[in-house]
Amino acid sequence: MNFQDIVQKRRSINFFDPKKNISEDNLIKMIELASNTPSSFNLQPWNLMVLKTLKEKERLKILAWDQPKVVEAPIVLIVLADMDGWQEDHPTFEKNWKKNLETGSMQLEQREWFLNATKSLYNWSPDANLAFAAKNTGFFAMSLMYAATSLGLETHPMDGFDHEAVKKEFKIPDNFWIPLLLAVGYKQPDLELHPAKWRKKYNEIVVSF
Repeated sequence: MNFQDIVQKRRSINFFDPKKNISEDNLIKMIELASNTPSSFNLQPWNLMVLKTLKEKERLKILAWDQPKVVEAPIVLIVLADMDGWQEDHPTFEKNWKKNLETGSMQLEQREWFLNATKSLYNWSPDANLAFAAKNTGFFAMSLMYAATSLGLETHPMDGFDHEAVKKEFKIPDNFWIPLLLAVGYKQPDLELHPAKWRKKYNEIVVSF
């Protein structure tokens, strides 16, 4: 599929086929395709918890408005946005710095500039920490959905869940915000989809003040 096909084919599916599993190869391919998502300073402040077992998904379902798709989908991803991802000594920050040196895109003497740039952008308030993590992880989540569509999978993003209760139940550290849950699988056989919902047109999106 070309990108236009992917965008137009992607739908948020409410009813998944619980008997049809996702291969490990497709799961890895979906995630690694999405990993090409751009991020601020390439810091990639995202992680995923992959829930596959019925027991795990039932624990989540209770905290996610009791939505049936949480247990019907073969995989549910808890999408995590790392608010510490810009900090010095963070593993991804340091790996990113090392790769920048290896490729020659940065030099050793730029270390202090790099640290100060990330601090000035993301450490001036708790809101800045959250915005850094959530916006970049939101890009990644959209890429996950498009990657899934390209592989013949269906998805449904969910923000109907108790954020703090999910963090507590799954022992998620405080540096993570959960922007969404993402159900991934195959739609129920013979499921008839409603027409795609309306979308704003160009002249409704572009504004001036």
